[in-house]
Amino acid sequence: MSSAVRPHITKAVVPAAGLGTRFLPATKATPKELLPVVDKPAIQYVVEEAVAAGLTDVLMVTGRNKRAVEDHFDRAYELEEALAAKGDLEKLQLVRESSELAAVHYVRQGDPRGLGHAVLCAEHHVGDAPFAVLLGDDLIDPRDPLLTHMIEVQRERGGCVVALIEVDPSQSHLYGCAAIESDGAYSDVVRVRDLVEKPDPGTAPSNLAIIGRYVLDPAIFDVLHHTSPGRGGEIQLTDALKTYANQGAPVHGVLFKGRRYDTGDRDDYLRAIVRLACEHEDLGPGFRAWLKTFVAEELNG
Repeated sequence: MSSAVRPHITKAVVPAAGLGTRFLPATKATPKELLPVVDKPAIQYVVEEAVAAGLTDVLMVTGRNKRAVEDHFDRAYELEEALAAKGDLEKLQLVRESSELAAVHYVRQGDPRGLGHAVLCAEHHVGDAPFAVLLGDDLIDPRDPLLTHMIEVQRERGGCVVALIEVDPSQSHLYGCAAIESDGAYSDVVRVRDLVEKPDPGTAPSNLAIIGRYVLDPAIFDVLHHTSPGRGGEIQLTDALKTYANQGAPVHGVLFKGRRYDTGDRDDYLRAIVRLACEHEDLGPGFRAWLKTFVAEELNG
């Protein structure tokens, strides 16, 4: 099928049903997706990335105790009226931003059976057009338009597209890893031959790990329906993509070397806050000055 007749991608799926156990007790009553990264919740960065890539329809796959996520992307009339009455138009605009980003929809993942199952929950909403999946734990710097590039690759070649990063081989067991071959057209695009979800140490097919950005062909739904639970007793999207590739359908990988912030890990979450705060237009200058002093004191301490 030529790229000229492929459906235009407009829909993004954002799985947001996880319990956030690595951040307890902070996530006991607050969804992990709403933990602040400087002055916005992590999931708002993800939705903004989808919108910047031209996606206007966002489906959140949620679970129990995620009502606050829905509230964040809804209008807050009482708060807006209070800010308008005070004449605080700057904060009023900030409050309205999240509700005006895109058309946001919700579906419940009643039984948390893995990422593959979360994607399956989006089947009826997505329909028969390609779509993007963005995991809320991975924040991609807006200066590095990874998703836009992935959509271009899918439009040109069809099939599914995954984002890949190089990791230390000792960390490969924490990710889904890909075996690849050269594709030829782009220096940063490869053909994926095989995928292994969280391989045992020393058995990974490469040190190229899948991160939380996918552009998927709707045929993946049929594959997922026939995918048995794998690692951790869950339906793994990686396993479905492996089957999809083994059936002869194209799976491409985009090699990403840009700025990525893993907010699903406590150490990386703190690093993300520091990095983004340093670059913040309002906070940056003062925060960088304080940070230099703090680090000097710690080193001399």
